[in-house]
Amino acid sequence: MNRARGYLPDGLFALALLGIGLIGTAPAGRTQGISAIPGWAYALVIAAAATTALRRLLPTTTLAICTATVGLYLLAGLPYGPILFSLAVAVYTMGAHRPLGTAALAAGGTLAVLALAGLIGDGIGLDAVAPQVAWVAGALAIGVTVRVGREQVLQGRRDEARRQADAERLRVAQEVHDVVGHGLAAITMQAEIALHLLAKQPEQAEAALTAISRTSRESLDELRATLGAVRRGNDFDDRTPAPGLANLSALADRTRAVGVPVSVDMATPLPPLPTAVDLAAYRIVQESLTNVLRHAGTATASVRVSLADNDLTVSISNTGNGDPPPPSRPGHGLAGMKERVTALGGTLTAGPTPEGGFAVTATIPVRP
Repeated sequence: MNRARGYLPDGLFALALLGIGLIGTAPAGRTQGISAIPGWAYALVIAAAATTALRRLLPTTTLAICTATVGLYLLAGLPYGPILFSLAVAVYTMGAHRPLGTAALAAGGTLAVLALAGLIGDGIGLDAVAPQVAWVAGALAIGVTVRVGREQVLQGRRDEARRQADAERLRVAQEVHDVVGHGLAAITMQAEIALHLLAKQPEQAEAALTAISRTSRESLDELRATLGAVRRGNDFDDRTPAPGLANLSALADRTRAVGVPVSVDMATPLPPLPTAVDLAAYRIVQESLTNVLRHAGTATASVRVSLADNDLTVSISNTGNGDPPPPSRPGHGLAGMKERVTALGGTLTAGPTPEGGFAVTATIPVRP
């Protein structure tokens, strides 16, 4: 059904060529000094026009039939007329729907047949060959140009689809890294505490193991929500709300539970933020606290969040004596945070503080 509908315009176009051929052949003959057109010549005009209805379905067959009918037409010394429109359409279709080598070979064969027919029908002379060259070469050039343009458009679409797929893979990797990285860093620290206290203070070791269980469960739930949104093709699905600054207290509590004191300064209640901005701010705090757990040793951390002049500023600093987070691959660590902020039109700075700690500050514009 859809295929038949797709070829309907070809049928209508063939009818138009048929009408032009029947109406215009006689006037074309009179302008070339031929007063009478035999009935069988109109049969050739009809056959050539009707064949173009199948031009996209059978382009090679269409060109072969048009070449044969136009060749017989010219062989009889009949006038150049509307029948050449059907031939040009067949040549154009070969150029537009077949590889260049195949189309050029077919067009060359057509030109050879028509040139021979014209030479025999009109007598030896350049005037007998020039029209065929113009009709065949011009139609082929237009067809090839259309095909090349169409292929460039399709290649552009494929490239864009590949770029979007790569960007989606990077986004998913970044989300998974942020979710899993924080949980594993907290679990690792709690496990080390548990191992250290197991022999001498088993009750405190039990508390550490309980914290490991809770942290792993929370991280797994967040990971499931993230992957669920990816499977649905929706970054922020209402059924599984993306984490945001509203979850900042819980994030700070989890970090405190592994022995890193965290202070949160968000005195002014924030208005509702765009989901992408809210998620990015949360992930920046999460990754920064993860880096504190991994690299800052015994440290305290502070988180400050403020909104002024439609700019959300998130600052995380620590007083640890350990090394700052090292440069990492794109999509991870500091590079991943910078990509998040830059994608939203913001800026991010990160570096050591004069007190020997490390600070990360992100400024994200909040647009309505």
